[in-house]
Amino acid sequence: MFETGRTVLYRNIDENRLACLRPGRVISDDERGLLIWVARGSITAVQMAADGRGIRDMPFTEWVGQSYRIDLLTWQGPGLLKFFPAEADHSVWFFRDDQERFANWYVNLEERALRWDDGAAAGIDTVDQDLDIVVEPDRTWWWKDEDEFTERLALPGHYWVRDEAAVRAEGLRVVKLIEAGEFPFDGTWTDFQPDPSWPVPRELPPGWDRPAVVRA
Repeated sequence: MFETGRTVLYRNIDENRLACLRPGRVISDDERGLLIWVARGSITAVQMAADGRGIRDMPFTEWVGQSYRIDLLTWQGPGLLKFFPAEADHSVWFFRDDQERFANWYVNLEERALRWDDGAAAGIDTVDQDLDIVVEPDRTWWWKDEDEFTERLALPGHYWVRDEAAVRAEGLRVVKLIEAGEFPFDGTWTDFQPDPSWPVPRELPPGWDRPAVVRA
């Protein structure tokens, strides 16, 4: 378990390369899972092509032939809660509006997070599976990024998602929770407000770019 208040690094890994990173403050870590807070203005790391374009700026057929770099940027959006349920292949994000009020849930289908702790730096590594679910406050929902998911599945030699059926099955399992209004879609944490005295991470700790944790 990570200690409450500790900063941990949420890292997306694509084919053992760092795709993106966001530092988050641990709000809770218990039998339900890990909850972190990503503050507006936090430093982030994002994989880009050598010419400065991102993965969504070109067809995937072009992206896989690029050379890559990591850019350090600033998270410009409102603060964001991210919840990683224990032993689940997804996370649930609590999006907020510009007034820092709850706006909607977002289910990010991803391989279950693998933890690491090097002392000076600690975090979780996961593999984003691209297909997502947007959930409104009234719990109406829809799939997001099905086009990207389909496009990338057509290149199995380069795509990090190996089992389309498993990804969709996990999404449908979460949909049952959404439609039933079960945790975490029951209003838990929708009124969360961070302590205004918490410092915003402006630098990454040594070891932020350590090799990815891989599933045994």
